[in-house]
Amino acid sequence: MAKRTKPYLLHASIRPDAEVDDEAYPFSIPAVRDIEQIEFHPNVTFLVGENGAGKSTLLEGIAVAMGFSAEGGTRNVRFESAGSISPLHDSLRLARGVPKPRDEYFLRAESFFNVASYMDQTDYLDGYGGRSLHKQSHGESFMAVLLNKLRGNGIYLLDEPEAALSPNRQLAALSAIHQLVEDHSQFIIATHSPILLSYPHAKIYLFDKSGISEIAYEDTEHYAVTKDFLNNYPRRLTQLLEDQPEE
Repeated sequence: MAKRTKPYLLHASIRPDAEVDDEAYPFSIPAVRDIEQIEFHPNVTFLVGENGAGKSTLLEGIAVAMGFSAEGGTRNVRFESAGSISPLHDSLRLARGVPKPRDEYFLRAESFFNVASYMDQTDYLDGYGGRSLHKQSHGESFMAVLLNKLRGNGIYLLDEPEAALSPNRQLAALSAIHQLVEDHSQFIIATHSPILLSYPHAKIYLFDKSGISEIAYEDTEHYAVTKDFLNNYPRRLTQLLEDQPEE
């Protein structure tokens, strides 16, 4: 197998006829307002930024515009239990490449419990290794998706996949992602993990108050803060935990 040279999903942009209200959610988020056109890497694109910066909002909008449930799973998983979702998908225009992917999946950490329950109820577990996802740890069930459910030649949207994974499992996930990339797959991943972000040659978009910008791995806050803390943790702990002077 070989890596893709052209993306399944080329880019996402705001439709020219979309009604955009900068004062209303989600366009009140600076990065969402800045989605003129975001180009995706044929192999791996990362979306990074602080909580509330808009990366998961964009990923959800892309997923729903592609036909996924906002909860996640395959496009055959159809249920709603998370309440209201962002209306961003109505304003997005997606440009797709050819040929179409043979496989698709949306993994959303915060609602994966609901997807696991749905799979138990429908008794369709063969694609997950034949074992109930609820009879595995949270991390094991995430790995069951990466190792069993994702079959290659696909496009995969992952929202904070590291949420349930130990550092060792994050390394295993990085390896699984690479194997799928080698099997002609494309990933778009919203993450806080400096381990996952290290994937070579990936495109990294930073979401912040100034909008969206492309950034190098070693320039991300995730890399810099983690490196600084591990290299200087006694001093950093003293700075963080020392008693504050009385007023």
